[in-house]
Amino acid sequence: MEEIKTITTDELKKKLDAGEELLLVDVREDEEIETGKIKQAKHIRMGDIPASLDQLDKEKEYIVICRSGRRSENVCHYLQDQGYKVRNMVGGMLEWEGDVE
Repeated sequence: MEEIKTITTDELKKKLDAGEELLLVDVREDEEIETGKIKQAKHIRMGDIPASLDQLDKEKEYIVICRSGRRSENVCHYLQDQGYKVRNMVGGMLEWEGDVE
């Protein structure tokens, strides 16, 4: 199994602060999103990912986010197996210190 690329919360915050156009997918459940999500993130619950593949572009890279980084890592493995370019945000929202909406 190919290793999943990662990005830290600090690296992601620096990229967003610099105005980089990044594609973020937050795979947490609805009630978790209510506690706040990164503004640029698209919310697709982990269980909805297989049915939502048509919303993703295999030519682009997606940064996948969850609460701690474990579910997002699983989603990354799944998406990578489907031919998508992905990166897991290690530490998840527990370690995110940037703005949320």
